[in-house]
Amino acid sequence: MKLGTYSWDFPVFLAPMAGITDLPFRLLCKAQGCDVLCTEMISAKAIYYKNKNTEPLLIREPEESPVGVQLFGSEPELMAEMAAQVEGRFDFIDLNMGCPVPKIVKNGEGSALMQKPELVSRIVEAIVKRVRCPVTVKIRKGFDENRVNAVEIARRIEAAGAAAVAVHGRTRGQYYTGHADWGIIRQVKEAVQIPVIGNGDLFQAEDVARMREQTGCDGAMIARGAKGNPWIFREIKACLAVELMPERPGVSEIRDMVFAHAALLVQYKGEDIGMREMRKHLAWYTAGLPHSSALRSQANAVSSIKDLWALADKFLCE
Repeated sequence: MKLGTYSWDFPVFLAPMAGITDLPFRLLCKAQGCDVLCTEMISAKAIYYKNKNTEPLLIREPEESPVGVQLFGSEPELMAEMAAQVEGRFDFIDLNMGCPVPKIVKNGEGSALMQKPELVSRIVEAIVKRVRCPVTVKIRKGFDENRVNAVEIARRIEAAGAAAVAVHGRTRGQYYTGHADWGIIRQVKEAVQIPVIGNGDLFQAEDVARMREQTGCDGAMIARGAKGNPWIFREIKACLAVELMPERPGVSEIRDMVFAHAALLVQYKGEDIGMREMRKHLAWYTAGLPHSSALRSQANAVSSIKDLWALADKFLCE
């Protein structure tokens, strides 16, 4: 698969996830072998109105490359203008047409666009004409089971000039419940010539190998499977290369990752914000460990690196 000047046999992407795939987490995933990164989803309107909370989301580091910026919106010309404004910072532009969150859908954005195929075409075409970098699009199976139209939408995306399409095998109606339908990913793959990236229910390296075999997809996108688990990328790489699978991280490796993550959060966001955001990550990193429920409870009181060290000394010792 090719994306601009980059090429891979089978790339593994980190999916854009609001409140999760910030710069610190992206750097950790890259270090574990992730091929392609993407920012959290960013409102095109927020960029236009120079929202103060948006600029930090647009920060990236050279070692992330290739990294894309994911934009959402529903106005073709506005989105194209904002894509052109930020493209110089990133390697590609990704368009969100799959977010199921009610406040996004009610504004006619995210997965609501699956209901408006012609608007999808206009948005993609407008952006492709305005930018020089590749444009990719993330979609879902459909809006609901009565409106499964990923194949039609993907064909429109291809015709409008996009470089690739990522398909989440759930409808908007499913949100994140039930099972992802990998069959729709295969249908899209058979319908278009541009690369198709599979997404949905990829929680272990073996899941990626099975999806590749069952759908013929050109790459895989990891979302919830990476929460508290950046090691999934090194495991996927080993599995796809038919190499010896690395051992799952032990307590000491988890502890080291927690400290590395916390240090990056403090570096980029300051101790106050960084430690507040670290609480949720700490819960994900330690899920399933002995006394993890007690750790999660006490993590809510973590407000400094010193507090984090004390909690680690108490719970993360082999």
